[in-house]
Amino acid sequence: MKKVRLGRTNLKVTKPAFGVLPLQRVEMNEAVRILRKAYDNGINFYDTARAYTDSEEKIGRAFSDVRKNIVITTKTQARKKETLEKHLETSLKTLKTDYIDIYQLHNSEKLPDREDPESLYDALLKAKEKGLIRFIGITNHRRPIALEAVQSSMFDTIQFPLSLLATEEDLKLVEACKKSDLGFIAMKALSGGLITNIPAAVAFLDQYENVVPIWGIQRERELDQFIELEKNPPRLDEEMRKAIEKDRIELGGDFCRGCGYCMPCPAEIPINMAARLSLLLMRSPYQRFLEDDWKAQMMKIEDCTECGNCLDQCPYSLNTPELLKKNLAFYLEFYAKHKK
Repeated sequence: MKKVRLGRTNLKVTKPAFGVLPLQRVEMNEAVRILRKAYDNGINFYDTARAYTDSEEKIGRAFSDVRKNIVITTKTQARKKETLEKHLETSLKTLKTDYIDIYQLHNSEKLPDREDPESLYDALLKAKEKGLIRFIGITNHRRPIALEAVQSSMFDTIQFPLSLLATEEDLKLVEACKKSDLGFIAMKALSGGLITNIPAAVAFLDQYENVVPIWGIQRERELDQFIELEKNPPRLDEEMRKAIEKDRIELGGDFCRGCGYCMPCPAEIPINMAARLSLLLMRSPYQRFLEDDWKAQMMKIEDCTECGNCLDQCPYSLNTPELLKKNLAFYLEFYAKHKK
């Protein structure tokens, strides 16, 4: 399987990479089997996080005997030095390894102070000196913070949402990483499941040699599709460009990416699904969303107190309360039309 250089880390990683977050919804033995199949087919790059329940443990069980043949990235949501140290210790145990290739700060609201001996960055540097981590990375959904991270020279990699819906500003970030020789790891390559044309998604990102997309994989058939697309890469021809433009038109403007940083909601609204349900109904099998439990979840939108928490937390500055109201109206109309 083709490998590319991940910026100044000089790590040679496969493109595709395996995003392990969805495997937290899969039973342990089946998850391990899917991971091993990925490895047996040549995939060597696996991304997870301390926050993804048992995903680290599944990687540990799958790969402890071939650890040196793979690249592992994980993340910490720690905001204090001592918390980061505890998270790192736990991650090393659950991953069954004595080092992590890339240890990432998980969606930080700001960059840590590189001069503060009590900062997260100091903890990262000390962990690197001890050989517990090889490289330092950061993930973010906020473009200004991501660009600041690139310009800071503090990090070896950045993980940022990138898909065929990318704006010109997003692509400027890709170029900035290329100039700085910073590894660019693309998350949300399917925009939280809203992009359903997988060949188009792969072809678009293949244009950028310094971008390594991580594909969230939960089912064996999804893995099989990415393996096949790597063997027979889709061409970015005129027909493919038209398909991409169609998606860009349909999904352009303000829409919820489903990142979940607005959660939890005090009114228990499942915002990261409810705020984009109108798009999901039109772009994926809709039957499960017509079941009674989903209707009850959507009706919670009527309990919204407009507390402002989701507005403050959204990295895309969306008017989430308004999106929720629009999606509820669409849902009720769709429900009345399609519920048998």
